[in-house]
Amino acid sequence: MATIVNTPTVKEELQNLLKESRQANEAAVNYLRHNGVELNFDEWLTPKKYAEKFNVSLQVVQNWINRGIVPAENIRVVEELNDLKLIKAVPYK
Repeated sequence: MATIVNTPTVKEELQNLLKESRQANEAAVNYLRHNGVELNFDEWLTPKKYAEKFNVSLQVVQNWINRGIVPAENIRVVEELNDLKLIKAVPYK
């Protein structure tokens, strides 16, 4: 007789991963707040997410940052998150 192993379905696994992701995000935000850093993650994006949102290549975004097209006040480096670089989610050109 075969033993039936009770394994989670793909849907359940995805739900668990999403839950863990939300918890990790919440923990990161709480950590930053505790250390005096306030960021609205709707307004600040990683360069990769910025490129996706505004339909440009990541290389273009990096070039804009390096050439100063993205103003310094619109760039944040979050040391507490392993030097995560964020840029303000507004159009540049």
